[in-house]
Amino acid sequence: MPTRTAAQRRNEASIVYDAYLAECPARQLLDRISDKWVSLAVNALADGPQRYTGLQRRLASVSQKMLTQTLRNLERDGLVSRTVTPAVPVRVAYELTPLGRSLLPVMRAIKGWAEEHMEEVRAARATYDAPGTGSADAGSAGRGDRPTTPDHGADTAS
Repeated sequence: MPTRTAAQRRNEASIVYDAYLAECPARQLLDRISDKWVSLAVNALADGPQRYTGLQRRLASVSQKMLTQTLRNLERDGLVSRTVTPAVPVRVAYELTPLGRSLLPVMRAIKGWAEEHMEEVRAARATYDAPGTGSADAGSAGRGDRPTTPDHGADTAS
C-alpha cells in the first residue's frame, strides 16, 4: 500500500458522492447492485459459502454466462470472495465478504418487499393495461409519447 500524505488523506476523506450526477461512481454501483441477479445472488449467499452449481440451482433460470458475470462483478466490487480448493475436480466456493454482508439487510428488505407486495403490483398492472382504463389509452399522456423536459429531453424511464 503506497504511503499518502496527510493532505492526500484529507482530500480523499472529503470526496462526496452524489449518485444523481451521471459521472458519479456511486451511480455505477447503484446500477450494479440493483440488478436482479445481484440481488438474488447476495440473498442466496446469506447462509454462507456456496459452490457455483448450488448457486445455479438456487437462482432458477439464470444462465451460466449471467451467473459467471454476476459473480465476477461482485468479486471485483469486493462484495464476494471466491475460494478455489485444489481437488479433483477443482472446487470453487463463493462467499459474501464483510462488505457484501453489510448489503444484506437492504437486499433482504427489497426481496421481502417484492414478495409481500406482488399481488398489489399485479393488480395495478392489470388496471393500467386494461382497455379503456388506466394510462394505457390516454393518448399522448400514455406510455408511448412521454412528455419531454427542457433539461433532459425525452423521459427514457421504462
